[in-house]
Order: sequence, then C-alpha cells, then structure tokens
Amino acid sequence: MRLIAAMSGGVDSAVAAARAVESGHEVVGVHLALSSNPQKYRSGARGCCTIEDSHDARRAADVIGIPFYTWDMAEEFHAGVVENFISEYAIGRTPNPCLRCNGKIKFAAVLDRARAMGFDGVVTGHYATTQEGSMGKTLHRAVDASKDQSYVLSVLSVEQIAGAIFPLGDTEKVDIRKEAAARGLAVAQKPDSHDICFVPSGDNAGWLRDRLGSEVGPILDQDGNKLGEHKGAYTYTIGQRKGLGITVPTSDGSPRFVLKIEPVTNTVVVGAHEDLAVSTMYGEKPIWCGPLLDATARRGFVQVRAHGQPLPCEYFFDGSLLVARLDEPIFGLATGQAMAIYDDDRVVGSATICETAQ
Repeated sequence: MRLIAAMSGGVDSAVAAARAVESGHEVVGVHLALSSNPQKYRSGARGCCTIEDSHDARRAADVIGIPFYTWDMAEEFHAGVVENFISEYAIGRTPNPCLRCNGKIKFAAVLDRARAMGFDGVVTGHYATTQEGSMGKTLHRAVDASKDQSYVLSVLSVEQIAGAIFPLGDTEKVDIRKEAAARGLAVAQKPDSHDICFVPSGDNAGWLRDRLGSEVGPILDQDGNKLGEHKGAYTYTIGQRKGLGITVPTSDGSPRFVLKIEPVTNTVVVGAHEDLAVSTMYGEKPIWCGPLLDATARRGFVQVRAHGQPLPCEYFFDGSLLVARLDEPIFGLATGQAMAIYDDDRVVGSATICETAQ
C-alpha cells in the first residue's frame, strides 16, 4: 500500500513509520504545521506544534529513508480546533481538543488529502489496534493499557478507521523506546507531549482569559446566596475545589465544589461533593466506529477521560442521544466532554455529553 505517515516529531510516530516501511509499504513522511507561527503555541518538547518537533520529524524520516514533507494545516487547525476550544468554553462546556484534532485534522483533512493524492491510508503512532471481522474493520484498545489512546480516537468514523493504520497497538511503550534506540532514532528518549499543544505554559485559564476577557461575576450556592466573586466563569471546571474565590465559609468547614458554570448570567454555582454525582449521561451528535446502535439496551463500558477508567454501564441510542446508565455514580463530569462506549475492548462510538442526571 501507499501510505502517508503522520510524523509529529516524537518517538511513537517515528517508530510507526519505520514499521510501516518494514511491512513492505511505500511510505511518505508528513509533518503537520499547525501554526503559521509555531512559537505562539508552544516552544520546547511539551507539545506537537513546534519548530523543534518539525526538525525531529525530518531527521527521523532521513534515518528511516523515506521522503518527507511539511503540510501547512494552520488554517484548518485554528478554525477546527482552537476556535472550537474557545467557543465551547465561552458557553460553559469543557471540550477535549485532542479528540477534535484527531477527528477534524489528522483523520479528516489529512486522510482526505492523502486519498486525493492516490494514497491508501494514514499511519500514526497512536496506541490502538484494529481488527477485521464480520463488522468490517473495527477499532480496539491497545495492549499497553497505560498508553491506550482508543478514547481520543473514538471520534473516528467507519470510513476513517478503514484508512487508519496503528502499528504500535500491540507493543508496550517501554519497548517502543528501546526499538527507537536500536533503529538509531534520536527521539528515542524524547519526552511525551502533554497538556494542550496550543496553550503557552499550560495555563489554560490565563490563555482563555486573554481571549474571552475577565468579567467579574458572582459565585452562588444552590439557593442563590452569593458566596464570592470570580474573574471569568469559563476559567472554572466542574468539580473544581481549590481557588474558587469563596469568602463565605460553610458552617462545618466542609469544602465546596463547582457544580455549574452559567456563562449567560456569568455565574458559577457551587455545592457539596455529593451534588456532583452523575449516574446517567446523554451524548449528542454520536459518531459510530462500527454498526449503528438502536434502542436495545446493552451492557458495556463508558470512558469519559483520556486516561480514565472504563466504567461499567448499560448503553443504548434513543434515536437522537447516546445514553449511558452507570452501575456506580461518577463525580465531576462536565458537559462538552466526550463519552466513548466500549463493547469489551471494541470502540462502539462516541458522543459529546450534553446533559447528565443523578
């Protein structure tokens, strides 16, 4: 097959490209330039948008012996990921930009461009596996549970999964680093990227405040009593306990937690920890990684964070919303987060949480 290897400049994508070559594929390495001015997003080795990363990707391609190009995806990334991140926080939701980037950039824009150029698919260094069976090509968890990235890939459609190749899904991360060193790849010990790649210094609240302003508003209890003031409702997260700006303590000294963020009234509502409990979640705009669901209730698991535990649940599709009823309640769940449904280790699909219930 003729394949595009998406090379971020990290160890995983470099080894994935090398393995694709060894499997007999014709591979071309591509680095995605996600900003016209990379320094405004992130410098150093914490993200995947830097000048250093592009140089590391090129050097890895040279060692592997494949052609290498840089694709300018700055406009697509800003419009599809950065602006979405800002707008979601502005309406009081908590988005995951990595899921958005995977769905809209790495496996939509890139795969579409690759196919238009006559390539058969895209190789990435994500930790996930695929299987061919009666349902076609399906997405599954990786062998290394601590590095499994099937959650952030749960936004992929059946068509995108068909064009995706994940060579690392059957290997532990520690062995990938050893393999990279044995191949002579300089990125063998490069730190993993973390945080949000386009937020300088990892200060999400400060970054949002610079773009959305810092309008002071009230912090209320559930009865509407004012307990303090905030400097921008969008800088708070559901379940947050510290740094709330509360000046009225509880009578017994117990902590308060953020329960609601209401941007229309610029209000933050706080309460007790038990008020954060969620037993049912509803997801809008579902994306199916395999056969579409119906109203039949099934047993499986739901995951709501990239490195969160899979939670036993009953799930079904009511015709418009994906519904998951948990065996045990979860705390601190926010609208805007993604819910990924699993049938054992197979990704059924995902949706954006729009409502929760106790």
